[in-house]
Amino acid sequence: MRRRLGLRLVPVAGACWAVAATATLAPGASPWIALALWAIVLALAAVVLRLSTTQGASRYRGTATRFQLPRHVVRRAVVVAVLAAAVSAAAASHVALAQPARSAVADLALAGGRAVDIRADVVGKIERRADGALAFDARASRVSIGAESHATGVEITVRVPSDDVDRPGQLDVGATIVAHGTARPGRPGERSVLEVWVSRGLEVVNPPHGVAAAAGGLRRGLVDAVDGLPGDGAGLVPGLAVGDTSAVSPSLDAAMKESSLSHLTAVSGANCALVVGIAFALAAALGASRGMRAAIGLCVLAGFVVLVTPEPSVVRAAGMAAMAMLAVLLGRAGLGMTLLSVAVALLLVLDPWLAASLGFALSVVATGSLLLWARPLATGLARALPRPLALALAVPLAAQLACGPLLILIEPAVPVYGVLANLLAGPAAPAATVLGLGACLSAPVPWLQSGLAALAWLPASWIAATATTVSALPADALPWLEGVPGALALAGAGLAIGLAIALDRGGTRARRAARRTSVAVVAVVVGAGLGTGALTTVAGRWTLPADWSVLACDVGQGDAVLLRSEGAVVLVDTGPDPEPLADCLSRAGLDRIDLLVLTHYDLDHIGGLDAVRGRVGTVLHGPGDADGRAAIASLTAEGARAIEASEGLSGSLGGARWRVLWPKAGSRAFPPGNDASVVLDVRGGGIPPMLLLGDLSASPQRLLTASGALDPPYAIVKTAHHGSADQEAGLYAAAEPSIALVTVGAGNDYGHPRDEALAILDEVGARILRTDHDGAIALWSSGTDAVSVWRDRGG
Repeated sequence: MRRRLGLRLVPVAGACWAVAATATLAPGASPWIALALWAIVLALAAVVLRLSTTQGASRYRGTATRFQLPRHVVRRAVVVAVLAAAVSAAAASHVALAQPARSAVADLALAGGRAVDIRADVVGKIERRADGALAFDARASRVSIGAESHATGVEITVRVPSDDVDRPGQLDVGATIVAHGTARPGRPGERSVLEVWVSRGLEVVNPPHGVAAAAGGLRRGLVDAVDGLPGDGAGLVPGLAVGDTSAVSPSLDAAMKESSLSHLTAVSGANCALVVGIAFALAAALGASRGMRAAIGLCVLAGFVVLVTPEPSVVRAAGMAAMAMLAVLLGRAGLGMTLLSVAVALLLVLDPWLAASLGFALSVVATGSLLLWARPLATGLARALPRPLALALAVPLAAQLACGPLLILIEPAVPVYGVLANLLAGPAAPAATVLGLGACLSAPVPWLQSGLAALAWLPASWIAATATTVSALPADALPWLEGVPGALALAGAGLAIGLAIALDRGGTRARRAARRTSVAVVAVVVGAGLGTGALTTVAGRWTLPADWSVLACDVGQGDAVLLRSEGAVVLVDTGPDPEPLADCLSRAGLDRIDLLVLTHYDLDHIGGLDAVRGRVGTVLHGPGDADGRAAIASLTAEGARAIEASEGLSGSLGGARWRVLWPKAGSRAFPPGNDASVVLDVRGGGIPPMLLLGDLSASPQRLLTASGALDPPYAIVKTAHHGSADQEAGLYAAAEPSIALVTVGAGNDYGHPRDEALAILDEVGARILRTDHDGAIALWSSGTDAVSVWRDRGG
């Protein structure tokens, strides 16, 4: 009965989710949606009252049939409909009431690129992006454009180069800042009304104070406490304990994602449940009543949220834990789906913009799958495995099968060893979390904090070792269909796997048929997956055209372009992570880089250096800051020869000639960074005339065009800065490209390639090839002026 009651409330949560998504994606329609739903609520409420006053059964007559439904069945169905309409109407009303203020602020940025000054309070943790910039959520209190100043109270997202923050040590949750830059409206469905790009500096007007300052000090104290401990486990402790990933290295972050362990470094319902569980146990040991235990648990949960930072994902996780405490208080812990449905509906009413959040969807789907699937999967696995092992496998398997289709929308690949990684790392996570949290809270006692941090380092190191080992296994990720078709296909495959395990060989004819069908589907999927894995690893080089001379690797949001002439190989940048670059080199059958070109030193261009260390002959690099010089020194220590690039430098490799067009030697106009990117002209030896523009913005593009250094027409132009909006149309018109190559990651946070850049490329008649849509892209000369193209997705 309880399971049926819980499932009966699922449509309530589902309806609220659908309406909230519709209202936030089309906010102009939200008032009408709300009015229509409130009218439906009133009508259905009248039906409920009428049913409550009538007796007997409700009768429905057809022309040829006569059937009856019990009155209580009809009444329950109408009650569910009333609840669904009511919470949906509340969510739509929330959007409608908030929309006037949101529209007023968004209209200020409709032109895009307008200079703005925004005063805001930081409400989300500070995260470092792949390009080295800092990003965080804030609540704006005033937006100024020129002489106009507007008071407001809307959510914004801020991105700022780390060097442009005046007091970086005081930039934390609770700080008041003034950001000087440009703004554009947020994407439909997102909570943030504006996306602010700081280009003229960020001032920390008031540092955090009070509780926010104390919480920030505790988090920083934990980071300091693990500083000096060896290996990757040290940086993982703050992430496991309080969700602070600032000390996690890019390579470990990539390994955690590839091994399906990234959820361990994000504060989730599991963290909240663990903290609340400890509070409950201690309160019970002290003889507290059930109500007192719940009150203590709520207080501890509130403190944990403040410590971690009360950003939406943390509040969402805390809400789930609070509903679980309510179940304990009521003595109805078995009503899992009921509580989940109520929590989802309540959170969507309070924050309708969660409806478009992938993190929210993953959290809900994972929780629901554990409630519905973990026990049947454990029962099915126990037929072939020892029961303890079956129980341990059932939890990560249920989560993987449910979350996989949603993750396909981010990355069209299926992690092969995700369940194994979670099975190995799972037992260590609670120990690392509890010990790390203890180290965080014991900051006033340094010797105790150091001891607890060292103890937390042990399980954290095990988790880090699991992630790095699993991510290095061959065929750790199998390519899959992208987008909604891929998500639906994987959902079907996951359902088949679940049914094949959960259903036994006996039962009714329908159950036996369902099991046989599921087993057949699983066999087909496994066979196709093994074949695809072989093509992308062991046999991957057979799928590449033998004559390729240009290969744009699919490394996500970053650059990694291979050039090949008469057996000699050039690599221009390394992308953000070593693993995808290593896969690309392996697929191309390359184990040596004759010339490595590092256009500049942002993480999305040098983050994959570990994949080529010890395999580089010469490194050609632009002017560098301290981090850039350290990167070059690490390569020369492995035997590479370093040459600083400047305008006019040239050379040959194989049958090709390369020439540096930018930057100008000794120029102080453009400091190290995007605008000092190395720009190359490469041609000959089978390589079509090619222009590689690094991350140059419009200003240096104009100077490059005026310099007369270009030698058009170019068969291929590697579009600057992943297709950002900051482009000079005149450069592309002068280059006369036949093909525009855009190296960009799917679903990136920057909206690259921007419509403005694509419009410029369309106007010059270039054929646009994109790694986010096409995967790896190979090109080669196939005639006097012709260029042949091969795409990983599309041929």
